[in-house]
Amino acid sequence: MTNNALKDYTSPKVLISEQQLSDRIAAMGQQINEDYKGRQITAICILKGGIVFFSDIIRNIESPLKCEFLATSSYGDGKKSSGEVKLTLDTKFPIEGEDIIVFEDIVDSGLTLTYILNLLKARNPHSIKLASLLFKPHALKKDLTVDYIGFEIGNEFVVGYGLDYAGLYRSLPYIGLLDD
Repeated sequence: MTNNALKDYTSPKVLISEQQLSDRIAAMGQQINEDYKGRQITAICILKGGIVFFSDIIRNIESPLKCEFLATSSYGDGKKSSGEVKLTLDTKFPIEGEDIIVFEDIVDSGLTLTYILNLLKARNPHSIKLASLLFKPHALKKDLTVDYIGFEIGNEFVVGYGLDYAGLYRSLPYIGLLDD
């Protein structure tokens, strides 16, 4: 990190604490366990932001699962989506006939997830559900169903717990608000 970047690096105000995250993720895992009892899951993590949430929630899932990863880009270094979604990493194995759960860090406009879900549905999985740690219902621009929601939040720009701003803040153990 350059000296200028260090100078501008601030500690965000806590919006969702480490304990609140832990408790809610355990509850989400329990709901998934009830819904998928006796079934194998293909868990797809949306990188990079979803990795911390994904790592924690899969340890709360008792069903056998395979892990896959997808990466997209639509933000660059800004606070607003560019609206153009690019697939930068695809799953390694076929998902036809699989029970899929897509794990995302945050659903705001829904543009990226609509793109991802359409891509995955074209591959003929048995089922597909969406789990998101954070959901901004007032920012949604697409008709999208989120099956497992950690927390609903407002239109604030949040960082931490895998979410970044210009590559920074991912390692915070909480969800925080950046000052403008």
